[in-house]
Amino acid sequence: MKIRLDQVVKSFDTFRAVHGVSLEVASGELVALLGPSGSGKTTILRMIAGLEYADGGTISFGNQDATTIPVRERGVGFVFQHYALFPHMTVSENIAFGMKVSKVKRSKKAIADRVEELLSLVQLEGLADRFPNQISGGQRQRVALARALAVDPKVLLLDEPFGALDAAVRRDLRIWLRAIQEKLGITTLFVTHDQEEALDLADRVVILNGGKIVQEGTPEDVTRRPNSAFVTRFLGDTNRLQGHARGGQIFLGGANVAAPDIRDGQAEIYVRPADLEWTGEGEGVHATVTRVIDRPDNRRVLARLDNGEPVELDVAPETRLARGDQGYLKIRRANVFAG
Repeated sequence: MKIRLDQVVKSFDTFRAVHGVSLEVASGELVALLGPSGSGKTTILRMIAGLEYADGGTISFGNQDATTIPVRERGVGFVFQHYALFPHMTVSENIAFGMKVSKVKRSKKAIADRVEELLSLVQLEGLADRFPNQISGGQRQRVALARALAVDPKVLLLDEPFGALDAAVRRDLRIWLRAIQEKLGITTLFVTHDQEEALDLADRVVILNGGKIVQEGTPEDVTRRPNSAFVTRFLGDTNRLQGHARGGQIFLGGANVAAPDIRDGQAEIYVRPADLEWTGEGEGVHATVTRVIDRPDNRRVLARLDNGEPVELDVAPETRLARGDQGYLKIRRANVFAG
């Protein structure tokens, strides 16, 4: 089921949460809405679900105008961050609930068969008679997804579904969720503020800020070709350095960066820690190590340039560096914007 938003606006008492957002999600596509708190992503999801009504613009499901259709008639499955399971119901009763109250009547056997099918799909066989407080957080989120899928929704909406879980469980569930979404081919919108989550899961990422879409594209598009300093900063660790543009080059105290589209004058250079290379001698930007942080797969080096600007870079675990060491930074890749 294709979803289309055309110049959708939503205001609350004292502010406008969504400013004329237009977006199209293809049938079977998984799109992540990514942005900081207050960027409008959850409000957009709630308007698509029918939990909020738009003040302007239209929302369409396929060729049908769904802007004012009541939530029960939209054919949407919604999964929340905090599960929203009924604590007094067993796992199977939670999954069956939507089918029992639906306008589409099903026999008890049909409901039981569907529950059994979904328990297998979400890998919770054997837990049908347990209550939510008797299973783990990751298992509760699987139950929430099974309940959303039970009514055969046209669209699946997920609002920070892994936000309450620890990092290791989130990683496992991301892989599992993507596999299920591909198997079912269901159109899915996924809201998160976690950049890694969005980039791991989505076919396409829509980045919002201040109620507006600031960039959209594949994970490769937005990470390799960010269109603004905001997007660059938002999508992970980055160093912000000041330079001077002249004749298509950025001059930065010992290193030059090609920037043919930047006008002469002040410029901002954004460099990921993995895109800096440390060398003990040679050309580059002179820096002094201030701290070394060991991580399982690398060493994070904190350093300071001669002009006082702090920088961070990643080096191989076997690289021997200590506080006070001096050397040079080479820039492998950078994003440059006019200052």
